[in-house]
Amino acid sequence: AVNKMDLVDYDEGVYDNIVDQYKDFASRLDNVVDISFIPISALNGDNVVDASDNMPWYKGSSLLYHLETVYVGNQENHVEARFPVQWVIRPQSDEWHDFRGYAGRVAGGVFKPGDDVTVQPSGFSTKIKAIHSDGKELEEAFSPLSVAITLEDEIDISRGDMIVKSNNPPEVGQDIDAMICWFSDKSLNPHGKYIIRHTSREVKALIKEVKYKVDINTLHRAEDDLEFRLNDIGRISLRTSAPLIHDNYKRNRITGSFVLIDPMTNETVAAGMIA
Repeated sequence: AVNKMDLVDYDEGVYDNIVDQYKDFASRLDNVVDISFIPISALNGDNVVDASDNMPWYKGSSLLYHLETVYVGNQENHVEARFPVQWVIRPQSDEWHDFRGYAGRVAGGVFKPGDDVTVQPSGFSTKIKAIHSDGKELEEAFSPLSVAITLEDEIDISRGDMIVKSNNPPEVGQDIDAMICWFSDKSLNPHGKYIIRHTSREVKALIKEVKYKVDINTLHRAEDDLEFRLNDIGRISLRTSAPLIHDNYKRNRITGSFVLIDPMTNETVAAGMIA
């Protein structure tokens, strides 16, 4: 949204210049592929809800219409099946005395009864017996549905494990490279110990290396100043105390993201994207 167009008398040339500058900057970002530009005046309501008579040269939609209709389906990965287990359901009632379901939110792909699946990190394989939601069985489950899955075989599964399709597994490892944004007023400890929360798994993590920071104005790497302060962005490497079941953030925004927690204060100090 290119705001405050009223301050330049709704000049199309000023708007075009801003759009060109933004496109030039965004072209250096490898994960920004679809950008819409809307000239508005929030103060006067131009192009916010209804089309503005002050900018007849603009033929696109208003801001509100765009937000209500923009296609967001491409943000979900419907190919690689991922199901982080949040809770094991054991009712222990007369009606459901032998029921064992694994509850969570589908993080990618499509699951159906009869699918061959593997449980990570154990590596045990089985088939999906049924998919339950709101008291009924579903024919399929896909992101971002929250469901409970039952399996044909009894496997030791707990919170933090992940059910995946056997033919398309994620990465499983303890060495993680990531881009992070630092949230805390307290600087990052270059060899500090933190807690990493990734999907439904929580483990300890050690900062192995601070590789570089990013100058957000030029997008150039800064390797001479590696102290992460509030709002700094850059690349680090981590070593976790237990394997993380993960994907690259570009492939899956859920299994490719995490937060870092200060174990002393329980403060969320950073958000990360696995590279």
